[in-house]
Amino acid sequence: MKKDKIRVSVIGVGHLGEYHVQKYKVHPDVDLVGIVDTNKDRANEIGQRYNVKVFGNHKEILGKVDAVSLAIPTESHFDVAKDILAEGVHLLIEKPITYMLEPADTLIRMAGEKGVILQVGLVERYNPAIVRMESMLKQPLFIEAHRMNKFTIRGTDVDVVLDLMIHDLDIILHIVPSEVKEIHAVGMSVITGKTDIANVRLIFENGAVANLTASRVSEKIIRKIRVFQPNAYLHADCYKREFTITRLDNGAGDLSNLPDLKTEKETFPGRDPLADQIDFFIKSVIKGPGPVTRERDERKALKIAIDVINLIHEGCNRFKPANN
Repeated sequence: MKKDKIRVSVIGVGHLGEYHVQKYKVHPDVDLVGIVDTNKDRANEIGQRYNVKVFGNHKEILGKVDAVSLAIPTESHFDVAKDILAEGVHLLIEKPITYMLEPADTLIRMAGEKGVILQVGLVERYNPAIVRMESMLKQPLFIEAHRMNKFTIRGTDVDVVLDLMIHDLDIILHIVPSEVKEIHAVGMSVITGKTDIANVRLIFENGAVANLTASRVSEKIIRKIRVFQPNAYLHADCYKREFTITRLDNGAGDLSNLPDLKTEKETFPGRDPLADQIDFFIKSVIKGPGPVTRERDERKALKIAIDVINLIHEGCNRFKPANN
């Protein structure tokens, strides 16, 4: 795309959508031409706060933009997203892409047919602690993920698997070079009537194992992933944006000739994963869709998340995912 700036709109300017507005507003390659929200008072408030034009509905703005961030409730994702893609507009859609695989597949197919970017807002991919961890991985054997949030009303249109755990599913499915062989899961509702706490165990064909716990009714915020591989233990703290690696120090030891452990820690102050995600999206729009994208990863994470939800609902203790 050869235009000086990418014309962008944000559709849905609630809590998360406002952050998108902030990032686009200062991006050097973006002209933020307008915002949309069904709540007129909220739309006018954000429009005035950031000096951005307000449009009445998403169809009014599609002919005026090259790309859109979609940050609306999941139940409306498919209907609005298909209108966006049908117009040949690039789309960054907040997770989860949809509730079910069939509409997600439709959107992925439409993006391919139109030759546009379809990126799902799995922001932890851009967390510097995760990026650093992935660069150090060689052979993940055992993974532990804990993602705990204090309760808020945001995100309760879906259960905790699609609200929180999907971030860790996305990361783990990306770093383990193997297919999922078995899923074990348990979960329960505490406040919302949907699953608010879930624990999942993934067993991969190559023997790797991952344990994931997610809760949105915790007393404190925890977002950690621990990975054990031969000769090293890696720990990414997504909330604090810190990375730690502990490994054998073969140059040191005690009188028993056992090697010592050496720990190195890195911190990433000032980094902004959402800004990095949006920058990646804009650069992808400028460059154009490449031959290899992560849309298949995003579908894979959604499929496993749906399998987990079904398993919890059925109250089973063992489940082998269908091949599709």
